[in-house]
Amino acid sequence: MRIGLLLGVVVAALTATVVTASMVVKVVTDQQEAQALGVTNLGCDAAIGPSQPGQLDMASVQAGNLRAEQKQLVSLIISIGKQRNLSPRAWQIAIQAGMTESGLRNLNYGDRDSLGIFQMRPSMNWGSEAQLQDPVYEINKFYDVLLTVPGWDQMRPGTSAQAVERSAFPDRYHKWEPMGAYLVENLGQVSDVTGCGQGAGLMLPPNQAAAAAIQFALSQLGKPYVWGAEGPDSYDCSGLMQTSYKAAGIILDRVAADQYKDGAMLPVRDAHAGDLLFWANDPANPATVHHVAMYLGDGKIVEAQQTGVPVHVRAVSFTERELVPQAVRPGV
Repeated sequence: MRIGLLLGVVVAALTATVVTASMVVKVVTDQQEAQALGVTNLGCDAAIGPSQPGQLDMASVQAGNLRAEQKQLVSLIISIGKQRNLSPRAWQIAIQAGMTESGLRNLNYGDRDSLGIFQMRPSMNWGSEAQLQDPVYEINKFYDVLLTVPGWDQMRPGTSAQAVERSAFPDRYHKWEPMGAYLVENLGQVSDVTGCGQGAGLMLPPNQAAAAAIQFALSQLGKPYVWGAEGPDSYDCSGLMQTSYKAAGIILDRVAADQYKDGAMLPVRDAHAGDLLFWANDPANPATVHHVAMYLGDGKIVEAQQTGVPVHVRAVSFTERELVPQAVRPGV
């Protein structure tokens, strides 16, 4: 039994050494390619748009069901956004807010004294009753308030919509995220509303500390999973990621859901070695993230998975259940 265990440890160590070497080479190669292309950090947020299988079809059907009045208001939202030199993300936020509040209709009624596309209230100083029945005024007013929200262009569109509307039901704006992106791309003639489309992972500079983080994580193979542990003798999933990147000079938040915000986002299929992958109860809702692992390239990850399973390397599929469709590149 002891001989078998010893052989297993030796094999694991040799595997770790080989994998580490190949991954370090891949990271360095990626860095050189990016530098040769002269690319810059896009600061994109791949959490918007129809990024999950089936969502594009769903968004197309939803958009196809819109009536003429609704489509006219979408066109006006986009037109005014363009006139004001606002980004496509601003248009999407307004579309999602309008669809949530009124079904993209210029209503002359609502809860209490709420009116119009965005259900703005005269009593809350949004404007007069006449102004809140004028679509041009309403859309400009929405944009005016949106621009006062700190970091509105760095948040998920539904979250930014909620910051403007201040609804008692903050999560409902996310429902129209795929359709909002679809309308911006098609009616707004924007080829990639997220800024993180196919192959855009190559446009994000690889994190130069990734090789060191990978090397540290792989040196921990075989150590036990313990919930809340950050090493050196045991780890949980986010503890392993935090300690690995700390060894590389990058500080991550402690829990997986917060680590999702600790870097630049890109489509998971464009992940490079060192990027973080996440699993969530609802992959479209980052608040439900419950697990994180480090991508090694070549379809493999290193992770501290669960009680009874030591730190290990395993194969991963981008169609895996609960896998969040965005990866995160720490330090970028």
